[in-house]
Amino acid sequence: MNPNDYLILSAILFAIGLAGVLVRRNALIVFMSIELMLNAANLVLVSSAYQHGDLGGQVATFFVMVVAAAEVVVGLAIVITIFRSRHTGSVDEAKLLSR
Repeated sequence: MNPNDYLILSAILFAIGLAGVLVRRNALIVFMSIELMLNAANLVLVSSAYQHGDLGGQVATFFVMVVAAAEVVVGLAIVITIFRSRHTGSVDEAKLLSR
């Protein structure tokens, strides 16, 4: 496969993730869409590293994966806390943090 094919696939994955963030109101779906966008960025970094013959993109991908793992831990903790207090997983309800 051509590295440009990976860039096209990455753009499609990023667009699907962006649509999920903009359209969906469930917090878990929004987090999954953000993860999809981060994976699309990882695909671009690895593809460009392969195309240029260096390891810089793969090292950056490692750091993006670490940030994504931290985002999942903190994000899910926030979603669980909001769900326990509000009994809903809607992003619109999370805007009203005062009781």
